[in-house]
Amino acid sequence: MPSPLSADRPAARPPGGAPVDTLISQTRRLKGEVDAVRRDTPADAGDPRERWRRALYDLAMHQLDDLDEHLAQLREDPPPAPGASAEELPAPSAPPRASLLSRVGSAEWDLLTDEVSWSGELYRILGRDPAAPPLTLDELPSLVLDEDRPRLTEMVTGCLVDGRPIDGEFRVMHAADDIRTVHMMGEPVLGADGSTVSMWAVLRDVSELRRCRRAVSETRDSLHRHRHAAARSEHRLAVELQEAVLPAWHGSLRFPRRGPRALDVAAAQLPPTAQASVGGDWYEALELSADATLLGVGELTGQGVTAASGVAMLLGAVRGMALSGAAPGPLLDCLDRLLGTTAQPALAGAVCLRYRHDTRTAVWARAGHPAPLLYRGRTGRALEAPQSAPLGAAPGSGHGQAEETLEVGDLLLLHTDGLVPGHTGAAAVHRLLALAPRFAGGRSAQTCVQEVVREFGAGERAEHACVLVARIAS
Repeated sequence: MPSPLSADRPAARPPGGAPVDTLISQTRRLKGEVDAVRRDTPADAGDPRERWRRALYDLAMHQLDDLDEHLAQLREDPPPAPGASAEELPAPSAPPRASLLSRVGSAEWDLLTDEVSWSGELYRILGRDPAAPPLTLDELPSLVLDEDRPRLTEMVTGCLVDGRPIDGEFRVMHAADDIRTVHMMGEPVLGADGSTVSMWAVLRDVSELRRCRRAVSETRDSLHRHRHAAARSEHRLAVELQEAVLPAWHGSLRFPRRGPRALDVAAAQLPPTAQASVGGDWYEALELSADATLLGVGELTGQGVTAASGVAMLLGAVRGMALSGAAPGPLLDCLDRLLGTTAQPALAGAVCLRYRHDTRTAVWARAGHPAPLLYRGRTGRALEAPQSAPLGAAPGSGHGQAEETLEVGDLLLLHTDGLVPGHTGAAAVHRLLALAPRFAGGRSAQTCVQEVVREFGAGERAEHACVLVARIAS
């Protein structure tokens, strides 16, 4: 294998030099375009995203500068040969800070004659006096930082003994405590008998490249930390907002609190299996008067603070209109119009039910949402009412309502989509109706909610879900 001692010299110039000139022109044009975009990037030191973008632009400019320099070397005359006298070799100097890579240096170590050859550029890279003799392989580690010496020794031994190519980095100390990172690539040269007779290597200073990459990595990590902190803050805000607007009761509630005919109500929200943003699921149970109670569940598209604030708006509207005496159908009509006026359009599904204690009748309506389930004895069925589009999908389309007469001991179950993991629509309803025997026997609403959670709470759930149970207690 020929020695690459000329690795720091330009290759033979193509006829006329036109291809190289074209590449240089293209590189410089691209540099100008990248630099123009970089100058337009806001230099906001307080914004992690802008710091990260700025570091990437700087790295790209450094790499283009280096490419321009190396292409220019292809047109230049060769630098002084390694064998030039010390007087002909310029004094070593640090690589220019504006360049990611200095010129490439090279070396060859002859194991038969102990002759060592270094290119002039290698002296600059390693910070050696050009008047000093080149170092042998045994002496080379003396230039390397203590913690990197084992790595260099392992690379050289693997090349000489096992014939493995060298490809690795180590750090050297220049004057004035200037630590430089050097990348080394090399291979053994084998004799006729297959043994190693010499080793050659090319080395380059990659300090600026590593510095720029560290800057990109650090700003990227800073951006990730900033985004993670922002996401945590947003999640905490969404949770607090959700807890503030959803009913603050736990266990069973009695509606009305006093009176001969009571409704026993309980509800629960089931979280997703994996960590997820707060969703737009909600439930409500509100005593409207001594003779009427509002029950409802629903879900709003979106996640996080946007969904939680949307739920706050919807629940506020639901409570206000229900207390004013609006029936379920007209109430959903108003919600439909309300969603159509929001700055961020969203879709919502909902079912609202108004229960009259004196007649034990329930009037209800739905919009793009599963119907309430009625359990009587040891069987259950879905109530029937006109289906309508989700809220916000077709404002003004109207929402029909239905009426159901209930009996003491009857149980109503209202739920959002996603309550039954892996099942939707009719399949989910079938699974829920199968719980009828477990709901029988005059069990409380809270006990029935616990049965639902026990049955479906442990499954793989991708989103939040709500369930509300109301039992006609008397």
